[in-house]
Amino acid sequence: MTWLLLLCAIVSEVAATLSLKAAVTTPTLYIVVVGGYLASFVFLALVLKRGMGLGVAYGIWGAIGVALTAILSSIIFGEAFTVVMGIGMVFIIGGVLLVEMGSHRADDTADDAAAGAP
Repeated sequence: MTWLLLLCAIVSEVAATLSLKAAVTTPTLYIVVVGGYLASFVFLALVLKRGMGLGVAYGIWGAIGVALTAILSSIIFGEAFTVVMGIGMVFIIGGVLLVEMGSHRADDTADDAAAGAP
């Protein structure tokens, strides 16, 4: 459920960001912008309340959000998407995955220390 909430935070933030660009020519879309950002922060708060670490949640949110925004803005608005951009996104997402894996290892170490294991 926590991961689904994080996905909702990401999707609502990306929708708001894409709507922000479109709202320049269609001002009524500012409603979607405000609603999307508000929903995004509510979902992120729920993710944090369920125990996911801030660094992990925000890192995943940011990395996937950047990738989706770049890909979708290329499709929707015809913005450039280069191989170099794609490689950069792979590195960003890879780095965030390493942070996620590292957080589990830190949790395991803390659990062992609390249990008195050597």
